[in-house]
Amino acid sequence: MSTAPTRAWWQPDATPANVTATAGSERGDVAASDSPIPFWALMAFTAIMLLAPQNYFPVLATFRLAFLVAGVAIGTYVYDRLRRGQPLTILAPEVRRVGYLLAWVLATMPLGLWPGGSFGVLADLYSKTLAIFLLIANTVNSVARLRLIVGGMTLMAVPIAFTGVKNFLSGAYIFGGDSLSAARITGYESALTANPNDLALILNLIIPLAIGLVLITRRPLLRALLLLSVGLQIASVIVTFSRAGFLSLATILGTYFWTVSRRPERGWAYAALIVVVSALPLLPASYLTRLSTITNMEADATGSAQERYAQQVAAVHYVLAHPIVGAGLGMNILAINETGLSPAWMNIHNVYLQYATDLGLPGLTLFLLIFLGSIKRAHLVQRRTAASPESRDLFYLAAGVKTSLLSFAISAFFSPVAYHFQFYYIAGLAVAVMAVHESGARPPERGRR
Repeated sequence: MSTAPTRAWWQPDATPANVTATAGSERGDVAASDSPIPFWALMAFTAIMLLAPQNYFPVLATFRLAFLVAGVAIGTYVYDRLRRGQPLTILAPEVRRVGYLLAWVLATMPLGLWPGGSFGVLADLYSKTLAIFLLIANTVNSVARLRLIVGGMTLMAVPIAFTGVKNFLSGAYIFGGDSLSAARITGYESALTANPNDLALILNLIIPLAIGLVLITRRPLLRALLLLSVGLQIASVIVTFSRAGFLSLATILGTYFWTVSRRPERGWAYAALIVVVSALPLLPASYLTRLSTITNMEADATGSAQERYAQQVAAVHYVLAHPIVGAGLGMNILAINETGLSPAWMNIHNVYLQYATDLGLPGLTLFLLIFLGSIKRAHLVQRRTAASPESRDLFYLAAGVKTSLLSFAISAFFSPVAYHFQFYYIAGLAVAVMAVHESGARPPERGRR
């Protein structure tokens, strides 16, 4: 009996003859035959956002790389779709709900506390976030591209995670003082990861995707390298001393243990459990002290737990007073100032309360529908591919996307990133995973990515 050759995550699988496209696909017969330029521009944009090369090579800052590459991605995508006579986007439920949310943003903007400020947030941040969401949902249209984007993010996470661990070992802290629980590492020098909490958030979004990649990689050496990357990322999350990071990481590990322990690969789950238990004595001495402030806010030497609790109380008061039309997109700072119940000029560190304060309960409801719909999409792909050996890769890629969304669901209680890329990037992958499954799209032939 011959043995099938192994392949790496960047290489396509042979297409099983018995796998056919699903009728009624959202993408019709369009899969991986589109132009590769928008996808690779998306990959470049992701690298620029995560790694911020302009911060290390200042000459690049004059080129506005992120804006330039995003423009190339969007422009070539629109041109390619129009040239082929195809609609500009698939109309998955989450895509439509994003449209409804944008319409609500525009409808309520004139009624907010500072319409001009809300327009600035829309033009400078939220519109770009939604454009990237749509680009991901439409260009990541094959299993090969899913593997590539997940593999790319896993690779990009290595220098970020390494920097976090290096800063911890070298004592590069942004908060000092007599209490060790107040010492926090500096992050990686980029807009998305400079803060230790943001660093933990980004890594906790990538870790589930990386674990999924480990489980579908068959080459032992490459799998070992991916495992080292995952271990480095987990270590970096821990040394941030981020409470939200810990809760999200626990969610990731628990979700994957439950998923994998019910699969033929259950040995991985039990091996991981042994490693985690064995590593507990290696935790930094003050880590448990830091975690104890989750339930005992008064013990937080930095004062951040007390400030965030006051923020949430103020936000709830504002939402109760303005349940339908909120303060306007991105204006939760002004809303909190208006209540006088919290330290002034601070974003609410809670994504759900940001939406409720800025866009009222209708806006929060639309966001939750997008969020829950994205989780449902990834879960449905998992369920539908669980019994199919041919769909094993898609099963674990969907598991990674779902687990990443569950991780964000926890982090969102502690983070002011409602309109940033973090959630919408993973939500775009959830839409893409379902569309790939429904269209029966398979990894393209080499040279057609």
